[in-house]
Amino acid sequence: MNAKAWRLYGAKDARLEDVELEGAGEDGVVVEIVTNTICLSDYKAVALGTGHKRVPKDIAVNPIMFGHEVSGVVREVGPKWASQFSVGQRVCIQPAFNIPGHELETMGYAWHSVGGETTHVYLPSIIMEMGCLLPYEGDAYFKCSLAEPISCIVSAFRTNYHHPFGSHVHEMGVEAGGTMLLMAGCGAMGLGCIDIACHSPEKRPRRLVVTDIDDARLSRAARMFGLSFADGRADGKVNGVDVHFVNTKGIADPVAFLKAMNSDEGYDPSNPTSTGGGYDDIFLFAAVPALITQCSDLLAFGGCLNFFAGPTDQKLSAPFNFYNIHYMNHHIVANSGGDVKDMSDSVDWIGKGYLHPEVMITHVGGLPSAAQATIDLPVVPGGKRLVYTHLDLPMVAIDDFAEKGKIDPLYAELDRICSANGGLWCKAAEDCLLAKAPRISVGEPVAKIVERRL
Repeated sequence: MNAKAWRLYGAKDARLEDVELEGAGEDGVVVEIVTNTICLSDYKAVALGTGHKRVPKDIAVNPIMFGHEVSGVVREVGPKWASQFSVGQRVCIQPAFNIPGHELETMGYAWHSVGGETTHVYLPSIIMEMGCLLPYEGDAYFKCSLAEPISCIVSAFRTNYHHPFGSHVHEMGVEAGGTMLLMAGCGAMGLGCIDIACHSPEKRPRRLVVTDIDDARLSRAARMFGLSFADGRADGKVNGVDVHFVNTKGIADPVAFLKAMNSDEGYDPSNPTSTGGGYDDIFLFAAVPALITQCSDLLAFGGCLNFFAGPTDQKLSAPFNFYNIHYMNHHIVANSGGDVKDMSDSVDWIGKGYLHPEVMITHVGGLPSAAQATIDLPVVPGGKRLVYTHLDLPMVAIDDFAEKGKIDPLYAELDRICSANGGLWCKAAEDCLLAKAPRISVGEPVAKIVERRL
């Protein structure tokens, strides 16, 4: 099976190459990748190369594929898996393979024939044995790609924990009917978190407060959930959850302000030692020391902080109130990715229409644009970048479709479709793009990839 793939040879040294993959053989599976969404974790891998903990030291001679948020179609099935999968079946891949003794060797970091920014992948038997190829029965490929980032949030919701005072029994998950705060929560993952907080079939809060320091991000986020943003605020109900968006930039005392928004929890603004107004669950989406300290002060009794942001600074630290850890029963947790159940549930919830992951997407492009879009991720504003791996397209913001449509009829049509859908990417837009966009060609292979056997 020939493929065209982005392969990483070193820090910011990504090359788009034609390669030959192994066939399914007796115990493997070949999957055609249709979509991949770009994650900030991809940026870290590409930017750091061997400086990243998960990336092997020999990529200069044994390059890896990067990208891990995929959706595709089974093209070859070895006899070992023929009773579970069939050619033509839609699937996604859980990237955290969790192979004993190789737990850090995940998709997009350490494998040579398995990644997201490619037309095809080869899955050896060990990956199949870990249950990481999952059926998908939804209506659009891009939604399935978003199941992976959604699964990370589902995992975070399940990683948080609480326990009654005087009990040693941990009750896993966010506080049902509690109060939740998303700090710096209007990026792509924050939008997914809002969606899950409001629509999850599991535990949901009664109140959700979302902060950011950029009016444009806040306005878009509020609009995605049917609320109107003005004068630094948006307030309303989303599926029964009391939701508030607030710009904390310029607020002299954001801790007091955010506690006051939760004032029915007993906060007394005239008493600087008041511990009321705290939040049962806080998710922090920016690795900023000042925000970590603020979160410490914003937890309720028994509250749990999920440090969701993956830092690049290996010595990141911040003041945190350990007096309150002792006396106020505060907890700190973190999680990096989800497991197979998180992914399976995410695929199921998306397929059933419980969740609306399309709110995360702001840009759409083809395979040639993927590497630069990955490198530019921290500096180009926006949410998720969606890559159609068989298409030859630049990475374009949905908001720019109308302007680009003045000279390109394809983008004019995409703009009409997305505008009729509240500015969101959708199945109709995907169908249009797959039918009409120029496709890449796969040339003569420059290398044959033989995946390692564990």
